[in-house]
Amino acid sequence: EEQKRLLENRPDQPQNPKVLRIAIIGAPNAGKSTLSNQLLGRKVFPVSKKVHTTRCKAQGVITHKDTQLIILDTPGLTNPLKAKRHNLDEAMLTDPWDSMKHADLVLVLVDVSDHWTRNSLSKEVLKCLSQFPHIPSVLVLNKVDILKKKYLLLEIVADLTEGIVNGKKLEVKSAFKQDSSSSAKSPLQITQASPPESKVPGSPCGQEKNQAQEGSGLDKNSDVGGAGTGEFQGPKHCGPEDLKDVKGWPHFQEIFMLAALRGEEVDTLKRYLLMQAKPGPWEFHSDVLTSQSPQEICDNIIREKVLEYLPLEVPYGVTQVMEIWEEGECGELLIMQSLLVPRESHKRMLIGRGGKVISRIAREAGQDLMNAFLCDVRLKLKVEVKG
Repeated sequence: EEQKRLLENRPDQPQNPKVLRIAIIGAPNAGKSTLSNQLLGRKVFPVSKKVHTTRCKAQGVITHKDTQLIILDTPGLTNPLKAKRHNLDEAMLTDPWDSMKHADLVLVLVDVSDHWTRNSLSKEVLKCLSQFPHIPSVLVLNKVDILKKKYLLLEIVADLTEGIVNGKKLEVKSAFKQDSSSSAKSPLQITQASPPESKVPGSPCGQEKNQAQEGSGLDKNSDVGGAGTGEFQGPKHCGPEDLKDVKGWPHFQEIFMLAALRGEEVDTLKRYLLMQAKPGPWEFHSDVLTSQSPQEICDNIIREKVLEYLPLEVPYGVTQVMEIWEEGECGELLIMQSLLVPRESHKRMLIGRGGKVISRIAREAGQDLMNAFLCDVRLKLKVEVKG
């Protein structure tokens, strides 16, 4: 009821409010929800190693002093064939596009630990960027802690940006490239190409830029299309044919390298986002952390655990039904949910030998719900075969 009241009432407004709507897009399992949770400081979006954990467009809200960041955590960009295979709703295909329409800035997240996909942006991501070329975009390389050969980050950056960041050409110095001991360097030191508006004397980004470039091995040696002089018109709209042989996007304003799961360099990105906010009214009350209802958060967290502990495609066929949601005598939250599965064999898998699997899911989901709602939670799960 409290959450509903906060979402329905008009938000409080500081004297000079600023706001920034951020769409986070990327391939399934790039770490979008993990990054969103780290930026928010609390777990409100589901996370698992399986693809398509995020099933709908959800908003996270960060309110800092006079600035509000609205994070649009979107499902991974996928195609109709894969959507059908994973039993996904139509919304899974349209939500990322809807998020882009309302965004002031887009973060493109790439998992650098996946050597199959890390050197090119997926066709779905490129299509999304080319449909909305007027929206400023930032490249975020995630899971850099898993990458043993840190010098590969330079190749990845060159490929994903086509050698251009913020309208400036980048040059990779071979000395740095061959030096494998560079793995000790902070990932973010590899590049900082600040957009023109953040090059203000005394601004944190402006000060970091020169330090970062010194140890980076990336040179910005020429302007492209008059960027930095105010003449650069930005990217043009491209059709599907234009994207056939394209691997990267040469219109990123900035590059960040981080490890979202460990929270490394997430604060640097957060500071940058706060600096990009523009004057405008807040959309949410300052006490709101997410646009989701508590029941939606609960469903998502339980589904996350089901995805984590069931093999292959099995969890995608599980339907959740909320049976009980009420407050106990001592203020604790009492929740009972039925998990409906299509086959008897799936029921046995979900319960596990001696009830081990379902007990573990209930225990871990209950703990996450306590952390999300900041109160005691008693969670019971039942498993049944669908009608």
